[in-house]
Amino acid sequence: MVGDPLLPSPHLRRRRRVERVVRRGLALTASISVVVTVAIALSLLRPAIDFFREIPIGEFFTGTEWSPLFSPSQRQFGVWPLLTGTLLVMGIAILVAVPFGLGAAVYLSQYASPRVRGIIKPVLEILAGIPTVVLGFFALYFVNPEIVQRFWPVGRVGTFSALAAGLVIGIAILPTMASLAEDAMTAVPVSLRDGAIALGATRREVSTKVIFPAALSGIVAAIVLALSRAIGETTIALMAAGSNPRFTADPGQGVQTMASFIGFAGIGDQPTGSTGYKTIFAVGTLLFLITFFLNMLSVRIVRRFREAYE
Repeated sequence: MVGDPLLPSPHLRRRRRVERVVRRGLALTASISVVVTVAIALSLLRPAIDFFREIPIGEFFTGTEWSPLFSPSQRQFGVWPLLTGTLLVMGIAILVAVPFGLGAAVYLSQYASPRVRGIIKPVLEILAGIPTVVLGFFALYFVNPEIVQRFWPVGRVGTFSALAAGLVIGIAILPTMASLAEDAMTAVPVSLRDGAIALGATRREVSTKVIFPAALSGIVAAIVLALSRAIGETTIALMAAGSNPRFTADPGQGVQTMASFIGFAGIGDQPTGSTGYKTIFAVGTLLFLITFFLNMLSVRIVRRFREAYE
């Protein structure tokens, strides 16, 4: 007996079942990422609210002295030393990662031969895989004493410095910056490049006037991701920048970042539920909000400058 030819074949029905399973699995994966993000926010929120019930929020955001782990009579809760230290280290890291990362991306996507690209690309990937604690020792025992202390012209540089931490964090995030920017440039249709070359443009003109503007949304996303990585870097900042919060703009001084304070205080002897313990969550909430804002800004910029090709 022959089946109805209008009904789906058994093979087609199996394919549809597999598609439904895959679709639901992908939806579950996306939902898990959202649930984890919300859970992180909620885990930070309650202790942070308890902290601000004890410490005025005005003191937290306007004070310029930060010593929450001292004795009760000497405690200061002004977060500006951590903010300035974070911005200082992050700014130096971005000054290293963005120009060198974009330069590497342009070279790999537009100039490098397949043989050279096959050498440089794995080296960048190996650099991305170096543990941050190793880079921290590199900053502490080589970059700071051999480079920063010798060549920094302003004042005396001690054992720790924001400059050493920023330089090495820039090296740490450079592979991510270069890889993402190169992917964005490679995604630009070859026809645009070939058309520009056919009109007489040089490789430099093609890179700067055709490829770069067309890949701008992906490049901006790479920069913002590098910013988020620089802000959240803990080990290198803790080992190279030190643990002495200072309200300063001098890169030659030792500073403390928000992430390194969380790492430093989290392994300390603060009793659970104490005010010093709750500062970890207050600073963590601020760090989370800054990173969240940067990512939202990245999404808006990407949508604003995204180019669609057919």
